[in-house]
Amino acid sequence: MIKPISILLAGAALLSGCNLAPAFVQPMGVVPASLPQGGVYPDAAGNPAPVADLGWRDFFTDARLRQVIAQGLDNNRDLRVAAANVLAARAQYRVTRADRIPTASVSGSATYTDNASQVAAAGAAPGSDVESYSADLGVSAFEIDLFGRVRNLSESALQQYLATEEGQRSTRISLIAEIATAWLTLAADQDQLRLSRQTLDSYAETLSLTQAQFRLGTASELEARQADVQYQSARNDVAVLETTVAKDRNALELLVGAPVAADLLPEGLSDTGATLAELPTGVSSEVLLARPDVLQAEHQLRGENADIGAARAALFPTISLTASYGSASSALSDLFSDGSYAYSVTPGVSLPIFDAGRRLGNVRLAEANAQAAVATYEKAIQTAFSEVANALAQRGTITEQVSAQTARAESARAAATISEARYRVGVSSFLTALDAQRTAYGAEQQLLNTRLSRETNLVELYRTLGGGLR
Repeated sequence: MIKPISILLAGAALLSGCNLAPAFVQPMGVVPASLPQGGVYPDAAGNPAPVADLGWRDFFTDARLRQVIAQGLDNNRDLRVAAANVLAARAQYRVTRADRIPTASVSGSATYTDNASQVAAAGAAPGSDVESYSADLGVSAFEIDLFGRVRNLSESALQQYLATEEGQRSTRISLIAEIATAWLTLAADQDQLRLSRQTLDSYAETLSLTQAQFRLGTASELEARQADVQYQSARNDVAVLETTVAKDRNALELLVGAPVAADLLPEGLSDTGATLAELPTGVSSEVLLARPDVLQAEHQLRGENADIGAARAALFPTISLTASYGSASSALSDLFSDGSYAYSVTPGVSLPIFDAGRRLGNVRLAEANAQAAVATYEKAIQTAFSEVANALAQRGTITEQVSAQTARAESARAAATISEARYRVGVSSFLTALDAQRTAYGAEQQLLNTRLSRETNLVELYRTLGGGLR
């Protein structure tokens, strides 16, 4: 029954072999072949495994942080939007792909005409009743894709779907890094708040002592006022940091998309760190081509190439085919008997004679979009290279920075202790002692900031190298 239609469709498939899309050429040479080495940059590990193969559960070593990240991956609203976009792109691809396959439909009908009653009403001789039955299998307006228009539209939709998937992966990796950074920032600010409270207590003792000496006449009003200035400054620092810690928690919960239990929050930066101590970096910049955002730009470029093919194909005639194959009979029992079958084929050709340059304009538009996509792809690679280079530059010196700040803080604390002792025995001035206290406080604050930079730098390096999602 369906043999004639099958032959027609097979012939159409054989004819659909032309593709007017330009061959895809991956842009190369937009960044150096190797990641930065030497100088401030750390030495590269020999033949390291890609960071993308290192799952985040293995990279983050703090159990509380792992639970917070897992909660964020389940609840973050931006991630839900990205997932919905993937589903929409997948559905659109299925819709477009369906145009490459004929849509077949089956229809049937039955008609009964009461001629006897009609003739009697007209006053004529009685006639016989008429029955008719039919069943048809048909294909309606199927485009024979001689020049690849439908195929390239389907390819464009596929690449858009793949790009959206990579966009979701990029969003997940960025979210993991953002949650970790927010968690570590909260930890560092908890340490800053603790330091400010300790300093406030110390300044309170100094103020109390100086005011007592002023009442006894052994200290001037100037010294008492200077001690009060330092005390009030520490009070302000405590109040500001209490607000900052509250905002840090709000920011973390916004990223997570749900309240975070108190027992999952950090009390301060751990001496052992919340991540692996080091990451394999390698030397080849080709690792950047596997970053989700770079792959997303590549798929978008491939999709624009396919759009050029579809626009070029629209310059040529559109050939469509409508066909049906079925049976008709005046008796239901004879509907599928020999001699009742019939088929019809109706080809159609369409080519606008004049469209004011619309189709040619669509070709130029697609070519311009492809040029923009090339630039976007190259910029994505350059951005990835710059991000990794910056993270490596900081990684190469951050250990030295922490070491220097630690030594500075220790010396400042010792100097403050000595200055206070010298002041108490009348060897040094009160101003010298106050200045030593301020220096020690500032050195401790800077040490905490540098320790936070060390932790967040490794998180940033993990992200920029395309850290894994396992």
